[in-house]
Amino acid sequence: MGEESIRVLVVEDDPMVQEINKQFIERVPGFCVVGMAANGADGVRMVQELAPDLVIMDIFMPIQDGVKALTELRAAGQDVDVIVVTAAKDKATIQAMLRGGAMDYIIKPFAFDRMKKSLENYREFRQKLEQAGTASQDEVDQLVFRGASERDEEQERPTPASNKPGPLPKGLHAVTLEQIIRQLDGEEQALSAEDVAERVGIARVTARRYLDYLEKTGVVRIDVSYGGVGRPTNRYVRVDETKAGGGRRS
Repeated sequence: MGEESIRVLVVEDDPMVQEINKQFIERVPGFCVVGMAANGADGVRMVQELAPDLVIMDIFMPIQDGVKALTELRAAGQDVDVIVVTAAKDKATIQAMLRGGAMDYIIKPFAFDRMKKSLENYREFRQKLEQAGTASQDEVDQLVFRGASERDEEQERPTPASNKPGPLPKGLHAVTLEQIIRQLDGEEQALSAEDVAERVGIARVTARRYLDYLEKTGVVRIDVSYGGVGRPTNRYVRVDETKAGGGRRS
């Protein structure tokens, strides 16, 4: 009989990111998503109702943000573990979430391998703590500093850009992909998913799928715009391959 799956609740307001997170989580053996909430208040309620083992939590959300939601969970004595997945990279927010007991902090955009490593570290952490008996100092050090050196190495390793993405995921088409790349090539400034959708003549959610794929394959990078009121906007710009080790694109 196999091990019981680690039950995960995703707290994220963007439906597309919800789905990406769910797919990433369930690609890692031993994890299953038991629910999804669109804001911190619903997330707190669903923790109480579903009793998940782990919460994957965003910061920027309506009604109640991730910082307040984590604070409320701890004040209520909820012993659920939390991994933060967010575009927030200011040190005050990072510190607040780590002080609230977050197990890891993943900054958007991120690749599947980063999520996979975080979940694998978490699974190993749970397994070690569930073992009976006492722990040596070395074992405590491994628990406290789990995965730190590996994450540092990953952050220092450059991601190569490519003019030619690999085989397309199901639902993406080469002609549309080429149209989007051409739009980005013709612009000096970063474009939002809405800008791309209008220029290519597709739905914004569809444009987001293509742009997310291009970002993950290193063809574009994301510039996060914090202007105005509300949650930040992701804008996409073509990677300059003269800085990524390749020849300059035409």
